[in-house]
Amino acid sequence: MTSLEGILGDLARNPAAAGLDRSLSCRLTDLDQVVLGRLSAGAVRDLHVVPDGPSVPKADIRLTMASDDLVALTDGRLQFGPAWASGRVRLEAGLRDLLRLRKLL
Repeated sequence: MTSLEGILGDLARNPAAAGLDRSLSCRLTDLDQVVLGRLSAGAVRDLHVVPDGPSVPKADIRLTMASDDLVALTDGRLQFGPAWASGRVRLEAGLRDLLRLRKLL
């Protein structure tokens, strides 16, 4: 969860994210876990891990990746843009959120 807080915390503190208040999830495909939380008021809040499955609530912003890619994003060995373009990282959100996130990433 520390890795996810690092990546999303940087995003949340970006001035362009002011007023952004969205639920988020990060599905870690190799661990069969989902990290749920909230992106609001310049911070990532209420992060908690749940087992992956049909009962996981659908978040406004959804990331999917392997745990190794999450760590690589955190320590700078992997950049979000190329990881997303190659399919290593998936990002799903509503159109308005995608347009806003595009400015932040």
